[in-house]
Amino acid sequence: MNTDITHILPADFPPASRVWIYQSNRPFSEREAEEIEEQLHQFTSQWNSHGVPVKGWGRLLFDQVIVLMADETESEVSGCSTDSSVRIIKSIERQYNVNLFDRLLLGFIVKDKLQLLPLAQVSYALEKGYINTDTIYLNNTVLTRSELENHWLIPLKESWLMSKLGQTA
Repeated sequence: MNTDITHILPADFPPASRVWIYQSNRPFSEREAEEIEEQLHQFTSQWNSHGVPVKGWGRLLFDQVIVLMADETESEVSGCSTDSSVRIIKSIERQYNVNLFDRLLLGFIVKDKLQLLPLAQVSYALEKGYINTDTIYLNNTVLTRSELENHWLIPLKESWLMSKLGQTA
């Protein structure tokens, strides 16, 4: 699995562009992925904040993770425009019978595949060697394009999760 996402991200979005990440509880099929990509394109091309167009971008990564990005240099993303982005994500949830808001389901790259673990099972997975401190973790708490590029796909030992688990690298 190629985890270098820099070539996928739009070059004309500044580092401070806002980012939202939604991880599905299952991978999407090829057909579903194509439909979702089209829906994201339709949404971002019509995204507005108080009547002002929002320069937006959306993509499905690793067949399982939706990333939305907004360049706020021209217009800030207001509460209403954030709500509209949540509506499209909830629509995708209903349409494909997935959960995109479970923040306790954590993503790891294991054997070149995105694998999900409930937070409650991460300590056990570490203990049993299913994952280790060098396993790539999807830090879905990132908020900007710069953080997405530099702190989204990180070794578990560099994440907030290590202190939560009471572990040291």
